[in-house]
Amino acid sequence: MDTSGDTADDQDGFDLGLVEVRVLAVLIEKSFVTPDNYPMSINAIMTGCNQLTGRDPVMELSEQAVQDAIDSLIDRRLVSQRDSASARVAKFEHLIRLRHSLPPDEQAVLAMLMLRGPQTVGEIRSRCERMHRFADTGEVDRILEHLADKYPPMVQALPLAPGTKEVRHVHLLAGGEAARAMAEGLGSATSGTARGSRVAELEDEVRRLRQQVEWLTSEFEAFRKQFE
Repeated sequence: MDTSGDTADDQDGFDLGLVEVRVLAVLIEKSFVTPDNYPMSINAIMTGCNQLTGRDPVMELSEQAVQDAIDSLIDRRLVSQRDSASARVAKFEHLIRLRHSLPPDEQAVLAMLMLRGPQTVGEIRSRCERMHRFADTGEVDRILEHLADKYPPMVQALPLAPGTKEVRHVHLLAGGEAARAMAEGLGSATSGTARGSRVAELEDEVRRLRQQVEWLTSEFEAFRKQFE
């Protein structure tokens, strides 16, 4: 069989850039939530990429950056241009279903990980509500397992971060190094949160002790005045 047209996605794993990941994720997301406005123009894709809500990290991509990502994704056969006689501008759609045999529920989970970074099963389920409604977390677990078992794998579970009780999952479309960087960032953020929480607890304790000292001082003064 001739494999001369195969990409790195087929052989050695994924290596999308962060802008390509965001653009592809937005195309998947909007195919679910705004089907009447799909396929999408470059301007609409840019707007979706730069949303302030439902995005981690928040980005400020230029139209040129989005166009470059689209061109790269077309070369990788992950996006195609949808030609229409009535369309005034070029519009684009994702090919993730055809390219990697992903049904809608798997598309939704993958897109959510691409849009918002490492997440627990519960977070994925609740945040996917607009794209696909899952009956329980068990459904999400099964999808994550299937995506992790694909060749090449598309998601993986991260080691438990310090101070956390639930496993988080991360997409692999930007490669293993990017996934490890996200895991390290998650661990640092979690550690920082834990330290911040401990500091806040200590500050509260100091305030309580000061209030008790002030109350005891006031009571002692009242008691002393009885003998003046």
